[in-house]
Amino acid sequence: MARTPIRRVITGHDGNNVAKVIRQGPAANTKTPRDGVASTLMWCTDAMPADIAVGENVEDMGARILGTAPPQNGSRFIVMEFAPGIASEMHRTETIDYIIMLAGEIDMDMDDSVVTLRAGDIMVQRGTNHAWVNRSKEPARLAIVLIDAKPLGIGHPRLRGQQAR
Repeated sequence: MARTPIRRVITGHDGNNVAKVIRQGPAANTKTPRDGVASTLMWCTDAMPADIAVGENVEDMGARILGTAPPQNGSRFIVMEFAPGIASEMHRTETIDYIIMLAGEIDMDMDDSVVTLRAGDIMVQRGTNHAWVNRSKEPARLAIVLIDAKPLGIGHPRLRGQQAR
């Protein structure tokens, strides 16, 4: 799958409290679990409220190695890409997910229904069982923010640390 690089711009403050760009360039922390699927970590947090301390030498939270779920009490911001004809396995996480369909279209198959997302659509997913399926002829690109949530106690969610690389 030919992927278009994602430009990532990180802002902060210098030692004089001046707002500025402290890091920019192509997002490079991409995992490709199989042909036709790519997941690029943009940023994550490992506490709520998040640490946004002043200073230019902050850890690149987009370089961390994470599994599917975000850090405990944290968040995980990724861009997922699916080539035409690609489907994920059925899965769920103990998270609330904010999903923005950036390009193309994709189906989210659930236990008893299917919803189609098209470019510009927004979804709030609340720990539901699902599989992503690109039934179109074009690549699909989604921005997804996963936020740690209280466990539902149902099914078999992907847990923190699973599928980390």
